[in-house]
Amino acid sequence: MGHVFLVGDSIFDNAAYVGSQPPVIEHLHRAFPPGWGATLLAVDGASAIDVREQLRRLDDSATHVFVSAGGNDAYNASGVLGERVLMVAEAVGLLAKAQARFRQDYQDLLGALLAVGKPVTVCTIYDAIPGLGEAERTSLALFNDVIVRSAVEALVPVIDLRMVCDQAEDFSDISPIEPSGHGGAKIARVIGQVVAQHDFSLRGGGTNVFTGSAGSGM
Repeated sequence: MGHVFLVGDSIFDNAAYVGSQPPVIEHLHRAFPPGWGATLLAVDGASAIDVREQLRRLDDSATHVFVSAGGNDAYNASGVLGERVLMVAEAVGLLAKAQARFRQDYQDLLGALLAVGKPVTVCTIYDAIPGLGEAERTSLALFNDVIVRSAVEALVPVIDLRMVCDQAEDFSDISPIEPSGHGGAKIARVIGQVVAQHDFSLRGGGTNVFTGSAGSGM
């Protein structure tokens, strides 16, 4: 038996965007076997620095903690793309500063998560959002680089949402940056896959990346 806690942003807290379809947390409740529980602590709109406050609500029943954070940090930094610059190097420098700010916030969050002493899994930021421009997709890669590198350094598994939510139907008709009921079901399935397949006691074996199919060592 186990109890999964979801912390982070609207990737998990997506009830407002699925209409009559189940949100991620409901998909988990339906998918887990008897005796397993799932609790949603994630809050729509939360940035990485906000998620640390959610950890105060974790309790001793938690056996696994999943975090999705970074999408709102990237959104809040997207104004950089509208800055006027004279040289490409100047534009790259602005993006580098945004990435550095996120790196500090994300590593602080991951440190706080690990200090709780529960098995942790992180999620990347998906980038197959309908209508997303190439500039936005490229800037998201900088934030995802921080997430993956941080996970590798901490030896925690990664759910690569870029591979999980890769179809237009995975995104909400109400707000295309949010997962739909269909996308939420895929996210819930891969969470179940991590719980079932990943051995959290073997921290020295590298970082496993889960994409909805088989996890692969990294």
